[in-house]
Amino acid sequence: MATKLVIIGLPGSGKTTVFNALTRATAATGNFGASSDEPNLATVKVPDPRLDALTALFKPQRTVPADVQYLDVAGIAKGISEKGMSGQLLGHLAQADALVHVVRAFEDPNVPHTQETVDCARDIETINLELLFSDLALIEKRILRIESQIGKSRGPEREALDRELVLMKKLLAAVETDTPLRRIVHDLDEDEIRMFRGFGFLTAKPMLILVNIGEEQLGETAANLLSALRDQFASISLSIDVIAGQIEMEIGQLSDDDAEIFLSDLGITESGLGRIIRESFDLLGLMPFFTVGPDECRAWTIRRGATAVEAASEIHSDIQRGFIRAEVVSYDAMIAAQTMAEVRKAGALRREGKTYVVADGDIINFLFNV
Repeated sequence: MATKLVIIGLPGSGKTTVFNALTRATAATGNFGASSDEPNLATVKVPDPRLDALTALFKPQRTVPADVQYLDVAGIAKGISEKGMSGQLLGHLAQADALVHVVRAFEDPNVPHTQETVDCARDIETINLELLFSDLALIEKRILRIESQIGKSRGPEREALDRELVLMKKLLAAVETDTPLRRIVHDLDEDEIRMFRGFGFLTAKPMLILVNIGEEQLGETAANLLSALRDQFASISLSIDVIAGQIEMEIGQLSDDDAEIFLSDLGITESGLGRIIRESFDLLGLMPFFTVGPDECRAWTIRRGATAVEAASEIHSDIQRGFIRAEVVSYDAMIAAQTMAEVRKAGALRREGKTYVVADGDIINFLFNV
């Protein structure tokens, strides 16, 4: 299943423009306001030059990059949580693997800012508070329900409710001090994390803040703005980067040759889209491993720290169940040797068991019983 990233932001922040830039879609911009619950949706391939190099070596019949799915949901207007987010919007946010918060830095008199002035730090705080209020409502509702059930419960059921109540009060204390839950997840024990995962808390999700700049802000202005925002908002499971949304959207509609000329004219060495997609993967703690051969070269997505048997499950549950061993070669060794025969001659092919921790870019062949 593709990794799901949900794009959020205030109305008029350029969310849909950034969505189009990241996905090469052509969704209508400027009229996707807070009243609409139907998201724009697109699945895109994760660029990886290593997969390109492996494809050049093996010349397979097909190449399959990893997937990432972007949803561009309705704008989150200031105060929306007081009225209550719609169930459909909350559902999209709760199911996200991570949130991409587009923050407006560009000036455009034709697109009035909902707060009248452009202020990135203020807008980041605004969205953070809306997400916190949403989590607060969910926590308070759950606490009331637990307290109504505790007196009627006995034995293991009572013990489970007591443990959950302790957790909820811990989470309540965090959100009441404007602390996103992603900052305290690492302090929870295994049992608390198990309970925590089922709620889809919005401030617990990793977040990539994309500062949407205009053409006149490219270069030093963008670098200074980015540095200041990172100093102010640096946190666990949160990254901040810049994107020139309008420019990147226009580039995405051009041929590769025309795009290269356009970038050169603007003094940009490369498009930021590949960087942003890779940064999203890093934020989620994800990485690829590869399977290669004359039929197919494919990138598979796993979490960092996954074992060989867990990686096998990404391909098929039968491979996981029948796992015998994994034949592993590093990407660098493969490129140096150029062929599997030379890899074997160089002694660079390793045989690993179930508990082997897969490295970023490993090329793996799984041996298994049917």
